[in-house]
Amino acid sequence: MKNVIAFILTVAAGQAWAQSVVGTWQQTDSKTCLQSQMKESDTEKELEGMMGSHAASTVAKLIVFKKDGSGQEGIFSVGKKKGSDLTPFQYKVSGQELQFVDKKSGMITQRFVIEELTENSLKIHDAMKECESKSFVRAK
Repeated sequence: MKNVIAFILTVAAGQAWAQSVVGTWQQTDSKTCLQSQMKESDTEKELEGMMGSHAASTVAKLIVFKKDGSGQEGIFSVGKKKGSDLTPFQYKVSGQELQFVDKKSGMITQRFVIEELTENSLKIHDAMKECESKSFVRAK
């Protein structure tokens, strides 16, 4: 029985370790409170589908979380090695909360609740406004 419990704890610890925010994430969706509360009509959904199939996006918004607690966020264009408008930041994860921290003072500047964190998916929402959400997929 002790071996079974030890095995379960080992597996659980391994899964928690494997699911880390460290890496490069591409933003796939972002909703403000207004967008979250609005319901689209059938016509709007149909038009959005038609526009999406003809318009290919050549830019990607990426966020990079490094092991040392630093990161950067920016917009990357097809064919470019470096992103534009790169913004460096410091972060830490505390339980189910992702915190952006001021480098000099160490004060928390933004807080997000981690709704979902899998090997390939990250969903967060603003800790103060649950209706503002962002979704990401792992790029690397």
